[in-house]
Amino acid sequence: MEEVLLTPPGADEVRILARGVLAAATGDDGPTPLQELLIPSLFLSMTGHAVELAALTPIGPVEFAQQLARRNRIFRERIVQTMLLAALVVRPLPAEVALRLREFADALDVDDDMIAVAEKYADGAADLAAADFDRNGYLGGLHADRLNALHTQDLDSSWGQVAHDPALAARWAQLWELPVGTLGRGVADFYRDRGFVTPGLPGSAPPLLAQHDWVHVLAGYGTTLENEIEVFAFMARANDDPRAFSLLAMVISLFETGYLKAGAGLFEANEGHLRSGGMAVRLGDAMRRGARTQGSHDFLDLDWFGLADRPITVVRSEIGLTPKAAPAIAAGSVSAWQPGGITPYQLNAARKAAESEGRPFVPWQPDPNRE
Repeated sequence: MEEVLLTPPGADEVRILARGVLAAATGDDGPTPLQELLIPSLFLSMTGHAVELAALTPIGPVEFAQQLARRNRIFRERIVQTMLLAALVVRPLPAEVALRLREFADALDVDDDMIAVAEKYADGAADLAAADFDRNGYLGGLHADRLNALHTQDLDSSWGQVAHDPALAARWAQLWELPVGTLGRGVADFYRDRGFVTPGLPGSAPPLLAQHDWVHVLAGYGTTLENEIEVFAFMARANDDPRAFSLLAMVISLFETGYLKAGAGLFEANEGHLRSGGMAVRLGDAMRRGARTQGSHDFLDLDWFGLADRPITVVRSEIGLTPKAAPAIAAGSVSAWQPGGITPYQLNAARKAAESEGRPFVPWQPDPNRE
């Protein structure tokens, strides 16, 4: 038996990988304009090697699997997920693409729940696909560790809301008592600047969804829908559990294709945000940053309050967070306190929240000291 190949792929292997992704994810008419941007961006960000789609020749699933014979399962799973990501940005999804995704996955001896989702999209059964997301093993189940991390027992589903939990609300309120520069105080500022309601109070986001707000602050992403795509891409790749890819598949289905009408207990469909200028580069960079964190991080099941009093710079260093690449910054990737990192709706919500609570309204403004 040949020795397993664990080194990063070189330029020649990257071209083979790109041939497989192109063959599996594109329809008979060739790649869409978005795929022409996305596929090269993903490979450049994740491998450091550029690919030109026009120069690639087709490859079948059997030959592709033979080329990857020395690669382990996790490598093959990630390649299938790259195929899925490149396919899931297309609506309508051609039937031949869903078929080829299954053929390539079978040849690579890989199964992924999102292949069934792609098949349902291709069949026009988006409602059934939504049910698959709800049943997904990573997102669907409640367990003791998750409840302990969320500091509440008052949930009937992972994405359930908690509108009356005084202890949980008090725990979030205590973040305001932390020194400026700590992760927890950053999250408190993040909430107040946007008029967000903390878990445990009426009108709040589901506690599980609130977990990802810590990632906005930690990884340096604002709160536009484009930023949401970056955050979920970062979280999906920071987790070694391949099922976490469903997080990214979910937000693409919400904020690019609109296949999903709603998700994560709060989000509603709003199409076309991956087509925004530079988003292919930003998505690839967010995946790169997630993949390069040290260790495996399940940010949704992490007890963030155990890190709340620590300097944000220390937490970033401990997980090995790499800076954003210059092309992603040039393409518009911003943090929660940079221009463009907040929406007009959120600014207005912050003003209304201050008025309703009878406290002075301090408008959001860019603040490089909070980066």
